[in-house]
Amino acid sequence: NSNSVPALKKAISAAPRSMRATWVLDIQVGDQHISPLAWAIESGSVKVAEAILDDLLTIRADRDRYYYGADELWTRHPDIVKKLQDEAPGLLVVLLEGLIWRSHRTSLGMRRVNYYVKHVLVKADGTFADALECVSGTGDPSLVSHPTVALLADCLWTGVVVR
Repeated sequence: NSNSVPALKKAISAAPRSMRATWVLDIQVGDQHISPLAWAIESGSVKVAEAILDDLLTIRADRDRYYYGADELWTRHPDIVKKLQDEAPGLLVVLLEGLIWRSHRTSLGMRRVNYYVKHVLVKADGTFADALECVSGTGDPSLVSHPTVALLADCLWTGVVVR
């Protein structure tokens, strides 16, 4: 555990695009499955955990399809927002930024933006996720005013609360 981002990048550079998320979320050691992301967070290797989140939440493509590790992240760690709040609150911004795609092109002074917030809003079983509660629980105004959190709050307010 050297908290070495170059070592991490070297290790996952050999992974095919379709397997990158698996390589940073689930490794088998004997008969146990360990998450390198959870291990990095729990051991205090914040730089490595940040690099893993950046890698997972980067959109990649090949000739056949696009790859984005958000689904795999929430499948393996449905409590990732709570885990980050408790053990590495500085990585919440990295997670929230990774849920936004911004086009590099502008049209009439505007830029297209896509937010990937399904897992932050709703759990796999269809109930509401506790991500907003976790973010507000940090007491950090910069997190609460983050564009992803603002979009989530607006979605909840206009879609559920107003009705």
